[in-house]
Amino acid sequence: MSTRPQKRSLTLKGHRTSVSLEDEFWSAFRELAAEEDKAINVLAAEIDAARDVETGLASAIRLYVLRYYRT
Repeated sequence: MSTRPQKRSLTLKGHRTSVSLEDEFWSAFRELAAEEDKAINVLAAEIDAARDVETGLASAIRLYVLRYYRT
């Protein structure tokens, strides 16, 4: 797995956007979406809506994954 962030595309509110995540975070994010029975774009939209305006989407996703595995 790559330790460098890789850009991947998501659709949020009908618009395409890119996020740069390391392979490990991307895999964990996909697993969490599947576990919650949500499409990855739906989970990303929920994270996007809940994040602080000063927090980037990629950081918000990493924090979501981290918090999940810490609990």
